[in-house]
Amino acid sequence: MKLSNVIISRLSIYVRLLSELEERRKETVSSAELAELTGFGDAQIRKDLNLLGQLGISGTGYDVKHLQKVLSRVLGLDRQWKVALVGVGNLGSALLAYPGFKQQGFNIIAVFDNDLRKIGKNWEGIVVQDVGELVNAVRSAKIRIGIIAVPASEAQRVAASLLKAGVECILNFAPLRIKLPKEINLRNVDLTMELENFSCFLTNKSRRE
Repeated sequence: MKLSNVIISRLSIYVRLLSELEERRKETVSSAELAELTGFGDAQIRKDLNLLGQLGISGTGYDVKHLQKVLSRVLGLDRQWKVALVGVGNLGSALLAYPGFKQQGFNIIAVFDNDLRKIGKNWEGIVVQDVGELVNAVRSAKIRIGIIAVPASEAQRVAASLLKAGVECILNFAPLRIKLPKEINLRNVDLTMELENFSCFLTNKSRRE
């Protein structure tokens, strides 16, 4: 099934909300209720979910547990994914400690850095390896997802190593738009740029006022 990134993003939001609803022991939910919780239109929600089959029951809505199961399967959250993290500075350490990854099936099993003071140390139960060992280690473990949390000057080199190791999806936190073949699923997350968008918005708002 080929789904656009926009639809996948909405499905991710739906599945998280459904998890919360299930924790509250809510058995059914309507598209109108989901619309109120997400801010999306109920027609849009029905359209998204109809792509996955006939999931709703007329006059009742959606079975929360069943819908969550279907969405989890579509998003691959019913599986366990091995992840490699490169860079254990402040950001990398925070990512390594974040429990949400493991809860959603994303297990960081290999960590790399080029700092001799960190190599060999145990971080969150994982021994930091020399980045020079990345290709062989990632390839041996058959890791398909990589996270880059290194300075911009090292990002392209690290991405090339992950590509050589067989990684197919890369989440890049370095402030650099790295270049990779089109078949690699690359997502860039520039936190500074996002904050700069806020500062621009607030600056222009104050000028208008």
